[in-house]
Amino acid sequence: MYEPPLHRQDDLAALHDLIRRRPLGLIVNRGPQGLAANTIPFLIDAGAGRLGTLRAHVARANPLWRELQGEPETLVVFQDVDHYVSPSWYATKRETGKVVPTWNYVMVQAHGAARVIDDEAWLRGQIADLTATHEGGRAAPWAVGDAPDDFVAAMVRQIVGLEIELVDLRGKWKASQNRPAADRAGVIAGLTQDGDPDALAMAAIVAEAAK
Repeated sequence: MYEPPLHRQDDLAALHDLIRRRPLGLIVNRGPQGLAANTIPFLIDAGAGRLGTLRAHVARANPLWRELQGEPETLVVFQDVDHYVSPSWYATKRETGKVVPTWNYVMVQAHGAARVIDDEAWLRGQIADLTATHEGGRAAPWAVGDAPDDFVAAMVRQIVGLEIELVDLRGKWKASQNRPAADRAGVIAGLTQDGDPDALAMAAIVAEAAK
């Protein structure tokens, strides 16, 4: 990933936080037909390994897990908010006109070798943890135990687990850090005026990055 120093995010806690907030990762691997990509929800165990460990599961029918047994190296991409940035928002436009459009975005890229896990106890723990993570804030949270055990057992037989101890974790917060203060203020105002949820979220990120 191209990482200009101004856009590099080195705070491990911030990287883990993005994965928790945006857990649907794009896992890229090399299979028999070349590069392949699958979208999977992940959990991050921050305390397992130097950079943390990702856990997930896939359908047994998905060839991904078999491919990973032969070629375990993976890249997982987690994408946070992004938004178009109009040059009309820059103070520099009014001063010189020498401006162009760009795109602001926040992402994390995680690298590691995947370990395939075909173990019922591990898989039950994985689906219980994943469910609790996403149901915990609901008024009436659903739990795996709400379903009949024989049904759960049948479902578990149809999935395979993945565990990726991370060897490299990189973040890129492209949030107008390379623009003068007046231009950043214009970006914040323009995004705020646009008013859609992604624009407002990006306005907050630009403001935070300017501090």
